[in-house]
Amino acid sequence: MEHRIVGPGPYRATKLWNETVELFRTRMPLRKHRCRFKSYEHCFTAAEAVDWLHELLRCSQNFGPEVTRKQTVQLLKKFLKNHVIEDIKGKWGQEDFEDNRHLYRFPPSSPLKPYPKKPPYQKDVIKFPEWNDPPAGTSQENIPVRPVVMNSEMWYKRHSIAIGEVPACRLVYRRQLTEANVEEIWKSMTLSYLQKILGLDSLEEILDIKLVNSKFIIHNVYSVSKQGVVILDDKSKELPHWVLSAMKCLANWPNCSDLKQPMYLGFEKDVFKTIADYYGHLKEPLLTFHLFDAFVSVLGLLQKEKMAIEAFQICCLLLPPENRRKLQLLMRMMTRICLNKEMPPLCDGFGTRTLMVQTFSRCILCSKDEVDLDELLAARLVTFLMDNYQEILKVPVALQTSIEERVAHLRRVQFQKSYPEVYQERFPTPESEALLFPEKPKPKPQLLLWALKNPFQPFQRTRSFRM
Repeated sequence: MEHRIVGPGPYRATKLWNETVELFRTRMPLRKHRCRFKSYEHCFTAAEAVDWLHELLRCSQNFGPEVTRKQTVQLLKKFLKNHVIEDIKGKWGQEDFEDNRHLYRFPPSSPLKPYPKKPPYQKDVIKFPEWNDPPAGTSQENIPVRPVVMNSEMWYKRHSIAIGEVPACRLVYRRQLTEANVEEIWKSMTLSYLQKILGLDSLEEILDIKLVNSKFIIHNVYSVSKQGVVILDDKSKELPHWVLSAMKCLANWPNCSDLKQPMYLGFEKDVFKTIADYYGHLKEPLLTFHLFDAFVSVLGLLQKEKMAIEAFQICCLLLPPENRRKLQLLMRMMTRICLNKEMPPLCDGFGTRTLMVQTFSRCILCSKDEVDLDELLAARLVTFLMDNYQEILKVPVALQTSIEERVAHLRRVQFQKSYPEVYQERFPTPESEALLFPEKPKPKPQLLLWALKNPFQPFQRTRSFRM
């Protein structure tokens, strides 16, 4: 069974759905089955379909070995709903698929999902502003001028300008690098970095650039604690105190210093359920509906781990600060629970790691519209996050340095244009430095002077003759 890697780009979830459907329809083994004293050709049981498709998904680099049998059953329910398969009597559209001996078959044709049509995009993400351009709405002609009282002195000035004795003054615009300009630079360069890593001509088909908030990016870079966790200005957007206390309790189990309630058998399960209920009732996933396609596109880079981490770093900078903070605290708790050998089992049917992925994957990533593979894609992303969350939720140093150097350069250029004399005094050119600081003769090394005073004499061999 071969499942080609679907790389980053637009409509990745749709491409994965279509390819999985094609592989399932063309390679699923079919044979003859008997049911209620009647034989059926070219069909398969539900359990056989689960076995085969589960192995296909686990061996695929697009989904990974963490795919569970339960998730495979859920996908086959969607296959039945979308008429990828039908029961042996031709019924479909109901999500009553179960892991049993019920017979199913393929319909004569199975329509693939079409790709949505979007308006053509431009290759440039955001154009940098031209600092020498006048502000919008102003021109040389419509500048308001106060009426001037004409006197003899003013008349002579105008006459001198008219006959060319005195040059006329013209308005020179000097654009200042405002806070809005700096925010625009952060947004443009951040998106350009993401576009370069993904290898795309444009981000328009995976991301609505107009909805990207540059203030979020700057806040996520600079307003952080020593541990790298985002600090919120609006305390009303913080996690509720009882949720934060519950997360600290499980993250530091069994050493719960701030825990006031007495412990009992199964206490840790109740605490975990409290946290899961809170995150499960969020109105929007932590990675937001808007960024769903961007994160799914980055999943196509998981074979190149370093590039995937860099792309996830940038995508996480686009999050609202409160979402980024909740994600950081949640991932830290999940990872500590999985690594804690003293933590008792939180669920009888699943391992701790599998339980974490299945419990929190949907509150971290899901689509606003019904996407048929979003559960598998979310599980894949959360698994990668748990393994690399410390790197992914760091600020990309190369990006930050590049943007800060760009802003500093533009400010130097603007200062140079506005105040050339002051700039020349503060930042002299090599020519002016040579005039101010003439080059002094370099002293010769001591060894060289000694060598000139006492040159080495060549050895001359003499012969002694005995008479």
